[in-house]
Amino acid sequence: MVSKFVYAIATMDTKGVELQYVADCLRAAGVEVKVVDVGTGGLPTTEPDVTSDEVQGNAPKSSYESRAVAVTAMGEALQHYLMAQADAGQVAGVIGIGGSGGTALITPAMRSLAIGVPKVMVSTVASGNTAPYVDCSDITMMHSVVDVAGLNIVSRKVLGNAAHAMAGMVQHGVDAVAGKPTLGMTMFGVTTPCVDAVREQLEKTGHQCLVFHATGTGGRAMEQLVESRLLKGVLDITTTEVADEVVGGVFPAGRQRFKKLIESGVPVVLSLGALDMVNFGARETIPAQFSNRLVHVHNAHVTLMRTNKEENRLIARWIATRVQKAISPMVVIIPELGLSALDAPGQPFHDPDTNAILFQELEERLKGAEMCEVVRVRHHVNDQEFAERVVQHYNALASR
Repeated sequence: MVSKFVYAIATMDTKGVELQYVADCLRAAGVEVKVVDVGTGGLPTTEPDVTSDEVQGNAPKSSYESRAVAVTAMGEALQHYLMAQADAGQVAGVIGIGGSGGTALITPAMRSLAIGVPKVMVSTVASGNTAPYVDCSDITMMHSVVDVAGLNIVSRKVLGNAAHAMAGMVQHGVDAVAGKPTLGMTMFGVTTPCVDAVREQLEKTGHQCLVFHATGTGGRAMEQLVESRLLKGVLDITTTEVADEVVGGVFPAGRQRFKKLIESGVPVVLSLGALDMVNFGARETIPAQFSNRLVHVHNAHVTLMRTNKEENRLIARWIATRVQKAISPMVVIIPELGLSALDAPGQPFHDPDTNAILFQELEERLKGAEMCEVVRVRHHVNDQEFAERVVQHYNALASR
């Protein structure tokens, strides 16, 4: 049987003593530990189980031009190192300690691990904006309160709590619900009727549905779960994040959106929910170049801008360029009568001519894409009949 370890990680040229204290707490709690040095500035202050040279492997260390370059290279090396240990079945969990530099070095490697693998980062920056470090992963950030610089009345308590939290995660893991295939779905407020109807139909047939709010991190989190093999299929109904990515809204999809989906081989039904809009903050935050555009104030903090014909053309190209590379059959389903609650007859964003550009461009770009079927449906995205068609196409894909 392969042994599993908690990998305790820090730049041990400055934080060796503190990391060994964390490791000692873990071992006292009955957890096997490997202490990993990712320092780039000198010799470790205590002896690691895995040296920085071992982490870097065959990387050309002599080519580093500055500390910043060295730290970036070490972060990339750590990611490859941890992934290799995970592939070998040896990672029970990962705990890191550090300041802003150490946090930026260690957390990308944590994010590369599957959702559900315990991850704790004790950091001086954990009380601020943690989005750049956590993104859509399940990293637990713990504020160190004092700097990670020596053992004292505060750091002992905080580091000890972090170690015991990790021990608890490792020793008392929670199994996923067995027997129910789990699906991912994307939703926005303006596509809720559709997603609720799809979810209800699929749950009646024994599926477990996870709904992700399409606010940039939502789509990426869903794809992370696909990569972690926790989702057996995807109904990506609300792809509004692409509009923000292309036009410059506040909920961008990210350049890698759809990549994990199309490479996974799981059944995927994709639609165009809420691509009639780009999201901004309060109305006064909308960039000046959009001052003459049609907008809808959703609330004091969210303003929606109607996409125009040229933006729809670019959005279609952005989607097609990615999904045409699918390695297994998927369906792109087009709701011809509207893309959101605001894009219905009598509503402010209703504009069939503008939508037609999106539909035509997408169809044209996906001609010849062997694994990608485009289906037009003469319904609005929130019509019950559209939801039924989405479920029918998903079931057909899943039964292949």
